[in-house]
Amino acid sequence: MRRVMLRAITKGLIASPISGGRMMSNTSLSGKVAIVTASTDGIGLAAAQALGKRGAHVVVSSRRQANVDKAVSLLRNENIEVIGTTCNVGNREDRERLVNMAVEQCGGIDILVSNAAVNPFFGNILESTDEVWSKILDVNVKAAFLLTKQVFPHMVKRGGGSVVFVSSVAGYQPMQGLGPYSVSKTALLGLTQALAPELAQSNIRVNCVAPGIIKTRFSAALWQSEEVANEFLKLLSIKRLGMPEDIGGVITFLCSEDASYITGETITVTGGMNCRL
Repeated sequence: MRRVMLRAITKGLIASPISGGRMMSNTSLSGKVAIVTASTDGIGLAAAQALGKRGAHVVVSSRRQANVDKAVSLLRNENIEVIGTTCNVGNREDRERLVNMAVEQCGGIDILVSNAAVNPFFGNILESTDEVWSKILDVNVKAAFLLTKQVFPHMVKRGGGSVVFVSSVAGYQPMQGLGPYSVSKTALLGLTQALAPELAQSNIRVNCVAPGIIKTRFSAALWQSEEVANEFLKLLSIKRLGMPEDIGGVITFLCSEDASYITGETITVTGGMNCRL
């Protein structure tokens, strides 16, 4: 019986035509509408670019109108379909405006990339205040969930969708001085696993990306100092710091049909830094 099975499998592999010796990739996102929060700079902008270059109609957002205008202009110059609006994800009215804009101007929502985060505190975790914890958890965790809840019915109308949360390597290995922020990023790992089985019933996949040290304005304190950057490089297998484009590509993969059998997972993009709970 085992020999019969092996022959059948081998025969199937040989008979399957693979163009150029490679399986065909289906990464086109043409016709899809993608909301990306905090998407006028850094990882968010890189995600918007990568999604747009694969055909998605992108909806970008930021707290400041000037930043939105700049990002929209940049993306349109790259022949990407894009609209944008100001949005503080911690504000319910702003979230509603963002979702309504995507539905009214683009026809629906297929993809949500929840990238917005804040970190108003650096120091000994025991010195963090109630206000610090409220702000960090409200924006980094609670808003990510509530925005997912708001886009859910619109994804159902489209027959399914994809949600990607942007966590951090700090969610696996808390960084000194960034205790509350690190905890919020760990929470996103749990939120991913909690939502995935529920939303899978509606053909919506939920995944997460945990970037390592990426050269963005948000993480500048971790890499601007050559001494600090060199200490981080010692922890990496790939001896360079990450770029926003390294994360944008992974996010786009998770939103594509290439990842159609992936949900409830977190992909660490750290250059080989050891990070496991």
